[in-house]
Amino acid sequence: MPDKSMSAAEAISSIESGMTVGIGGWGSRRKPMALVRELLRSDVTDLTVVAFGGPEVGLLARAGKIKKLVCGFVSLDSIPLDPLFTQARERGELEIEEHDEGMFVAGLRAASARLDFLPIRAGLGSDVLAASPQIKTVRSPYSSEEYVAVPASKLDVALVHVNRADAQGNAQFLGPDPYFDDLFAMAADRTIVSAEKVIPTDELLTEGSFHTLLFSRMYAAAVVEAPNGAHFTSCEPDYDRDEAFQKHYALSARDPEAWAAFDAEFLQTDEAGYHAAVARFHATQGA
Repeated sequence: MPDKSMSAAEAISSIESGMTVGIGGWGSRRKPMALVRELLRSDVTDLTVVAFGGPEVGLLARAGKIKKLVCGFVSLDSIPLDPLFTQARERGELEIEEHDEGMFVAGLRAASARLDFLPIRAGLGSDVLAASPQIKTVRSPYSSEEYVAVPASKLDVALVHVNRADAQGNAQFLGPDPYFDDLFAMAADRTIVSAEKVIPTDELLTEGSFHTLLFSRMYAAAVVEAPNGAHFTSCEPDYDRDEAFQKHYALSARDPEAWAAFDAEFLQTDEAGYHAAVARFHATQGA
């Protein structure tokens, strides 16, 4: 079987401006932040981002990478709103297509099944359709019942982070929730998997059962070993969300001077430099 392991820079180099990129995880949980930080270092722009959004949306929006956002929500979980996303939205810097969560999942399911749309009841009678007039309804040929025809969320690339993977791309999650990352992978033409550890295939069942294998190698185009690659979001059971750092991120984002300092310290560097800066931050906090 081919070895798909590569660096984050090599993997992200396949992403081009104008692509539609799905980002796995949920809010501030198991986000592929090492891959997102590598994307921030690139020259890529005009992306359509599809996500149950968290800090990756705020960071990419602040960097001017997003042209359009398709989302179920954008939240930091323990902090309700991402300030960078809020600012970009208030300034009208990106087009937003906001879905009911059920509609969002249906869009991924449609794309993973290579269908144009899926009918669903979620969204009927709500303001979601009024806010998104491009989303149509359809009547059943069997009962004449009306459904929302959720368009397929077809992805050029999906970015997901998992606990373990092998070099061939078999992906394993060990936490309490897969966050629909398997649907992101199946909806994409190309999936980049980052993992806390890349291990031999015969060790994948050492920590979890067969049911923890989120998706098979057939959906993965690249595998990146990225220890602490979800930081500062959670990656259970390997680590919890870094609440102190997330608070520092959110507070810094509210003030232009503080954000310039945050950006210079944590983002204008490579991945090793980022983690070294995080360690210094915690040392100064007494953590």
